[in-house]
Amino acid sequence: MTNQIYSEVTASISEFKKNPMAAVDSGEGFPIVVLNRNKPAFYCVPAEIYEAMLDRLDDQEMVAIVKERLVEPSIRVDLNEL
Repeated sequence: MTNQIYSEVTASISEFKKNPMAAVDSGEGFPIVVLNRNKPAFYCVPAEIYEAMLDRLDDQEMVAIVKERLVEPSIRVDLNEL
């Protein structure tokens, strides 16, 4: 069975256990995938990237809420007035 890997940098679980920060640094600021028996076990994402991902998810949720509320008859807003 093949597995899709969403990172250019990989580390084995053994490498990661020996020196986690060296494994993270090998990604040069990008996520790395940690492999267990040549299968992706987890992705290690730098804090800055993780925070940006959460911000983006929050933005998408806010857009969905705004779109939902715009179709409610009692809350019609002309966006040009804002």
